[in-house]
Amino acid sequence: MSSKVEATPAGRGEGSAAGRLPAAPVVPVVPAAPVVSAAPPSRADALDAEWRAYFRGRPDDIAHPAARDFMNRDLAAALARLIPADAAVLEVGCGRGDLLAALPQAERHGVDFLSETVDQARVRYPALSFAVDDATRAPAAGAPGWDAVVCDRLCHSVLDIKALLAGCKSRLREGGRIYLTCFNYLWELPTRLAEVAGWKQPAPTANWLSDSDFRNLFDISGLEVVRFEDRLLLPLELAGVSSIVNRYLVRMPGMQHLSLYRIYVLRERERERDSGRDAAAIRQRQRIGASVSVVVPTRNEAGNVQAAIDRTPVMGPSTELIFVEGGSSDGTWETIQDCIRRYQGPLTLRAFQQTGKGKGDAVRLGFAQATGDLLMILDADLTVPPEDLPGFYEVATRGHADFVQGTRLVYPMEKGAMRFFNKLGNVAFSQLFSYLLQQPIRDTLCGTKVLWRSDYQRLAAARHYFGDFDPFGDFDLIFGAARLNLKIAEIPVRYRDRTYGETNIARWKHGWLLLRMSAVAARKIRFV
Repeated sequence: MSSKVEATPAGRGEGSAAGRLPAAPVVPVVPAAPVVSAAPPSRADALDAEWRAYFRGRPDDIAHPAARDFMNRDLAAALARLIPADAAVLEVGCGRGDLLAALPQAERHGVDFLSETVDQARVRYPALSFAVDDATRAPAAGAPGWDAVVCDRLCHSVLDIKALLAGCKSRLREGGRIYLTCFNYLWELPTRLAEVAGWKQPAPTANWLSDSDFRNLFDISGLEVVRFEDRLLLPLELAGVSSIVNRYLVRMPGMQHLSLYRIYVLRERERERDSGRDAAAIRQRQRIGASVSVVVPTRNEAGNVQAAIDRTPVMGPSTELIFVEGGSSDGTWETIQDCIRRYQGPLTLRAFQQTGKGKGDAVRLGFAQATGDLLMILDADLTVPPEDLPGFYEVATRGHADFVQGTRLVYPMEKGAMRFFNKLGNVAFSQLFSYLLQQPIRDTLCGTKVLWRSDYQRLAAARHYFGDFDPFGDFDLIFGAARLNLKIAEIPVRYRDRTYGETNIARWKHGWLLLRMSAVAARKIRFV
């Protein structure tokens, strides 16, 4: 008799052990492991790799590529002129260090986020210092500040331009400037075509921004433009053509839209400096406790001496009033001496006689003798009221501007305060100098001017660049301030008729001299 075996579902185990098959073991079901692929690199990592490949692809047999690259030579020459000679310079994104090495400043340091390029920079230029650092991040605590932070075309390749601007700003010392270079966004298509044709090595370029884009980024980053320069219409060396096109034609009105690149000079905006700081720190930085020296060039102004003393207010902890007399024939020097002997007020009074001629010589003598932190000029004819000087003091000490002057061409003037042709000439020259200096200046010849003594000392040290050409002193200061990239601001004043004496201005003779000064500004500041 055969036995009958009934199959049961696996794993159930019904029946006795002798009459049934052993139950199948229970095997837990394990889901199949998913196929894990490597995570794609982040955009930052990808950009890092692109730049490493870019620098590996560049030839190493050119010892000084900047010497053979037209744009790099132009940029190095422009920055050497724009950055003050005594500035401590930091270049962020320095690459192999060629641009930094081409600058004449004594103190230079470069940082780059690629360790390979930093190593190459150290080998190429052992006299300079280089370090690996990320310009889009704030520096380490205790890191030194810099007078000039150069950011050459780095804005085109970083992922976050705002972070780059913040990083550059955090590296500035008080009064420092950022020198940011960027390509004209209209050159994007020609650049791409040059890369396709093999005329240019393709670079990891991502950002092409317009001027309005940049200015918006500056604004939200707490920066403001002091000046800018448009460079190169023809980025090639053609004998007899390139210099004319790139020095003169590119500066003509409207031609900036075709220039290859622009240099922005940026300063930290005032209200951004104050955020997050206590009142004591703000007062210290704003130099609200600054002492003042008011220089009064005085020639044939005997009837205005006492009024100048009586009406000049005390500003800051101390104010000195310095008269500089220049060969008067109406007893001005004797009047000054008598007023000083009788004075018992809060001002410190001093007086000097100039050995040279002209208001410019008088201003230089007064500034050389001044002891105040902030230097002011007050014309002895008092057509700009001395009572207006505290407004200039506030603008300067709060950091709204580095160089402050008055403008007589905003408010209506008193009848007889300025002759018709004098006013016409002032208006014309204001337009001309606004164009030449790239900062709005309505009234170049207003005598009331204010600047810091430390800035004046730097200006005087670099005076040889323009030469001794200005008997008034106004343009010597304005040109020097523009070359130092000082922020210039004007305060409207109500210009009044003089109550004593006659003007020392010879309008036709001095008008011709102003034209000559305009030529100096064009040659030394604008068309360079």
